[in-house]
Amino acid sequence: MSRKIELLAPGGDVNAVKAAIVAGANAVYCGLDTFNARNRASNLSFDELNGALRLAHKYGCEIFLTLNVVILEHEMGALFKLLNQLVNTTLDGIIVQDLGLFNIVKKHFPTLHIHASTQLTTHNESQVEFLARIGATRVNLSRELNLTEIKILTDVAHKCDVLTEVFVHGALCIAFSGQCYSSSVSVGNSGNRGRCSQACRDEYEPTAMGNKHPLNLKDNSAYFDLPELVAAGVDSLKVEGRIKGANYVHTVIDSWRKQIDTFVKTGNLIEDDSSLYKVFNRNFTNKFLTGDMTKNMFTDNPRDHSFDHANEKNNAISVVQIYDAQQELSTQKSEIDSLVKKKIEFLDISKRELTLEFTGQLNQPFTVNIIIEDKNDITLSNKNEKEPLRFEVQSQMPMQTADKSVVDIAAIDKRFKSFSNANFEIKNMDYSNLGNNLSIPFKELARIKKQVAFLLNEGKDVLAPVELPKLVNHEKADKNKTTLSILISDIKDAHLCNLTDGDVYFKLPESFRTDNDKYINVFLEHPQLIPWFPAVLIGKDFEEAVRLLEVVKPKLIISNNTGVAFKAVQMGIDWIAGPLLNTTNSYALLTLQEDLNAKGAFISNEINKQQMRSIKRPNNFKMMYSIYHPILMMTSRQCFFQQTVGCKKPRIDASCMLSCKKETTVTNVKGISFAIDKQKGGYPSIYNHEQFLNMDIVTDYADKFDEFMIDLTDIGSGDKEKLDKAVLLAHFQDLISGQTHAADQLNHMVKVKTRQQYVEGLNS
Repeated sequence: MSRKIELLAPGGDVNAVKAAIVAGANAVYCGLDTFNARNRASNLSFDELNGALRLAHKYGCEIFLTLNVVILEHEMGALFKLLNQLVNTTLDGIIVQDLGLFNIVKKHFPTLHIHASTQLTTHNESQVEFLARIGATRVNLSRELNLTEIKILTDVAHKCDVLTEVFVHGALCIAFSGQCYSSSVSVGNSGNRGRCSQACRDEYEPTAMGNKHPLNLKDNSAYFDLPELVAAGVDSLKVEGRIKGANYVHTVIDSWRKQIDTFVKTGNLIEDDSSLYKVFNRNFTNKFLTGDMTKNMFTDNPRDHSFDHANEKNNAISVVQIYDAQQELSTQKSEIDSLVKKKIEFLDISKRELTLEFTGQLNQPFTVNIIIEDKNDITLSNKNEKEPLRFEVQSQMPMQTADKSVVDIAAIDKRFKSFSNANFEIKNMDYSNLGNNLSIPFKELARIKKQVAFLLNEGKDVLAPVELPKLVNHEKADKNKTTLSILISDIKDAHLCNLTDGDVYFKLPESFRTDNDKYINVFLEHPQLIPWFPAVLIGKDFEEAVRLLEVVKPKLIISNNTGVAFKAVQMGIDWIAGPLLNTTNSYALLTLQEDLNAKGAFISNEINKQQMRSIKRPNNFKMMYSIYHPILMMTSRQCFFQQTVGCKKPRIDASCMLSCKKETTVTNVKGISFAIDKQKGGYPSIYNHEQFLNMDIVTDYADKFDEFMIDLTDIGSGDKEKLDKAVLLAHFQDLISGQTHAADQLNHMVKVKTRQQYVEGLNS
């Protein structure tokens, strides 16, 4: 086998990065203390990142930096400062969620390779094509996909010159990544900002099935699925775990390294996976990958399973047997700790020491001798000290007697002391062989400094800083008008079209019956309805969504899925980006407009009043916002009912999506209940017990938004009282038109409500 199979390791701190390298990772992904989706990891400082780059590259390992959160407008200055630093490192790629970052990097930092994060929920072919268009060089596919789906998407990616990576080991989210708002809604910490509080691991009141952790999945392990992943063409096998330590990283990566090497060499697999159970795990499942989603994917214990596994492995039943099994595992864990410490103790990422020797005499060139020494420069295979690196840069003209400006210690120090930076610590600046009262043109001195910088930057030109461009905030088309639109999902509500002058959107499900024209006929018979596409459309459901576009040929759609939007643009259909695309800044709007011809976008409901204040509208672009809706907490490809009210089916099948319409609630230990809703054709979803109702924004930002929307579907309502939709609509129309009594009437009708996200917003 000649094709490279990359093993991609997590690096939550410096020791984990080192452990990944010595264990045989081909690449490591890590984060800084800003702009990354694992705030609970220790993460790296910028100096440590540079040290990790040197260390990794010495052993043929790449480093990818996670910038995989949505970006707020006020952070753009800090983001540009960071990107200006990153382009002058040897970084191998950045992992990105925010669509605005694609626009920024493509325009201003094109030397950076962009990897599309799992937070972008990539699960259909046209999403891959879209990501390729906006600059992605690789895509992390949704971990809910099965092997057949992975192969289809990988084939498309390779045609677009894009690599694919798949999570093969570590924690599983029960929700589609990037589409989970549970932490944001419940405690104000958004998963889209790296602050997930893992509500899916929380304890709830016992369900009818007796489970206290009904949302808790086992960990993912595709250890024995390697041949199928290789056959699917996957380029990178990714291990989750940036909040786990060096022992975990070394054990898992070492196990996977041996598995890959054995398979490449012999075509066979190692059958023993016992090493994976010696470090943190919640037991293992590969059911997403095999497409066999059963209740066995769940475990009612979110804590470490390694000690339970030791008992099971040793058939330990009695107190003595259990004690012996636990002692044996504790000894093995200690041995792992000692082994990893021993392996990484000599790996040094500290700054290299830099000596600069400046020489020059009358009628001789001015010369800079560069000497680079590692404080502890030893390799995995050779622990002997290496000779320091030496370079020399000379002026192109001899030094002359100075008549005005002198190239002296002060002049040189002013220009060269900046080399004491993230990579180097200046050990000595030696002027002993530099003549007095001599000069060369300072333009030549600047050229020499630039050449020194080139050599110190691994033979790459040091790029000048790019300033944050000032964007124009264009006015909305009609400065004096803000419209009210509504969202429905039942054709019985089509009569509401007669009660409003605004747009009426019809929410489509996530799953369709193949070659069934039910929803096509809805739009053909009611041309005033505008299709609203969901965030997740996989396989045949995506194909059916595209068929709907082809047959109906609507003038406009709302899409929460970039794959559907990509197809719409190809057909000449106008589209607006829905709220589940998590749009939080002006540059994301530019990406949508410039690369996907969007005519407008909903601004994310996760951001607050202050965070949306300075978002700038592109020219001829609508800005929209949902002021009333059920609050989605998470959507899953798994079944929430197996662990709650139970289900007779042993596994999820195609009919589950199309026919099941169960609903129930789960109640956390604080006594707060959440509605679990399964519409026909929809994925199981969990909703907050409160409705989102934000009337303040109507007066705060009437000049900013072209349209406010209210969601009049029954989705996620749970056991809440059903409200008269016509009356609700009338009150919201009064609110938009500025009638003072409307707020009181809405507050009276909507009993359980919140606008907390508009108050708190996204935490930094």
